[in-house]
Amino acid sequence: MTVRRGAVPPARQRPGPFARLSLVVRAGGLGLALAAGAARGEEAPRTSAATVTGYFYIGGRYQRVEDKTLMVGQMFVQSRRPAQVTQPYPVVMVHGAAQTGVNFLGTPDGRPGWAQRFVDHGFQVYVVDQVGRGRSGTNPEVYGPYTRLSARALEETYTAQEVYDLFPQAKLHTQWPGGAGVPGNPAFDQFMASQVPYLANTQQTEELMAPALTALVEKVGPAILLTHGQGGLFGWAVSDARPDLVKAHVAIEPNGPPFFDVRYRGGKEFWERTGEGRARAYGLTRIPLSFQPPVNAPEDLTVIQAKAPAAEGRIRCWLQGEPARKLPNLARVATVIVTAEASFRAPVDDCTAAFLAQAGAKPESLRLAEAGLRGNGHMMMLEKNSDPVADALVAWIAGRVR
Repeated sequence: MTVRRGAVPPARQRPGPFARLSLVVRAGGLGLALAAGAARGEEAPRTSAATVTGYFYIGGRYQRVEDKTLMVGQMFVQSRRPAQVTQPYPVVMVHGAAQTGVNFLGTPDGRPGWAQRFVDHGFQVYVVDQVGRGRSGTNPEVYGPYTRLSARALEETYTAQEVYDLFPQAKLHTQWPGGAGVPGNPAFDQFMASQVPYLANTQQTEELMAPALTALVEKVGPAILLTHGQGGLFGWAVSDARPDLVKAHVAIEPNGPPFFDVRYRGGKEFWERTGEGRARAYGLTRIPLSFQPPVNAPEDLTVIQAKAPAAEGRIRCWLQGEPARKLPNLARVATVIVTAEASFRAPVDDCTAAFLAQAGAKPESLRLAEAGLRGNGHMMMLEKNSDPVADALVAWIAGRVR
């Protein structure tokens, strides 16, 4: 069943009044930025426009837990749209591990976030909190154990990788507001304050999020998925389930590489595989995808490691053994993998692209440094040049989605 409050009309409809929980704020309007302008950090002229916001919940069911009847499986969705929607498809923004949709609402140094930037470009935007997290509701009674990231873990991978230098690209990081993102830097302190408990069981997270996100796309779609990190797992699942409704998947540094996780340790041999079993049994995901020929169990997918040495600063990929099974549904969805210059995903994102290509898809790669956007880490939507990065994504969408 679906539980809704302040339900939002789809972007394809004429703007109408929202429920009483809606809010109108003033915001600047943007024309569509050219890719070259985005790369130079130029900002298109702003005009006054109204932004209308609201929220609703998607999914959810009643469940008896001991002596209480609870709602479980629901997902919070925050909506934002300009007074006049000029883009044909809405954008659904899906955050990553340990985070919430707050990542897209503003930056830790107080600037408007990607949600507003896309609205300024004329998009209807939907921002979610993962099921069992943040505004979707934490519930250990139902979902089981939770975990959290420490300040040190955030510093090493998200905000101050240049301090720890555990992978070759780390030292290139320059875009965190206020310098290195460590305790005492006000922007880091704000970021740390935004961290929330998240489900320790990653398999369960995918099993909860795939149906909720699919239901959202079925409600508001056709739509463009913009996923970040862990959110990419759900983007693959929804693209596989409803390729007719996913007009494009902007996969910002999706979880990877395929099949296994890696750990960084610095030095010349800077990486190693972690764990004996497959971290993602189906290559991109922990939950089944629609392979052809069909895969009845993960063991049906043979895994080999590339024999050729990896390019400098990259890992050796794990791919399917030949003949490789195909993913025809993912092949129907326009996809771009976006990688920042100084991110811990920079050594592995090419492996995700190679896995998709081997499975018959045609993913594009957008390496921000090659577009003139230098020094970014994984949390690019929070960094100093967040607006030009968003504009580069909008330019890609404009060139690929009709």
